[in-house]
Amino acid sequence: MVKQRLKSPLVLVALSCALLMASGCIPVLIGGAAVGGYYLGKDDRNPTQIAADSSITAKVKSKFIADKYVDAFDINVDTHAGIVTLHGDVTNTVAREQAEKLARNVDGVQSVDNQIRIVKPVTESDKKTDENLPAEAET
Repeated sequence: MVKQRLKSPLVLVALSCALLMASGCIPVLIGGAAVGGYYLGKDDRNPTQIAADSSITAKVKSKFIADKYVDAFDINVDTHAGIVTLHGDVTNTVAREQAEKLARNVDGVQSVDNQIRIVKPVTESDKKTDENLPAEAET
């Protein structure tokens, strides 16, 4: 009975839709009318370039995730016509330089604009506690 349900065309279509949605391909499923359609209408790049730039961004972020020096959550990656721009804050030069190096080594990258800032890490002594806050005025 279960096999019979899976053979139903409606079940197959629903399952295919669910898989495409889970993989991030929903714009393809609905003809680009979702996010993809917005970018096509607002962007000066052709659809092929938009797809290539999206692929580059995903590859750069994947390299960040796999790297032990770069925290992928601290760095934003934008790609336009093969030019990768890195934004974010890190706590040391190793992470900043490693992020740029990883981005440069992705196929299709023309150049990297590294706008990552190095900031002082917040320590426990930097955090304010209730003791350090002024007393509230009584009314």
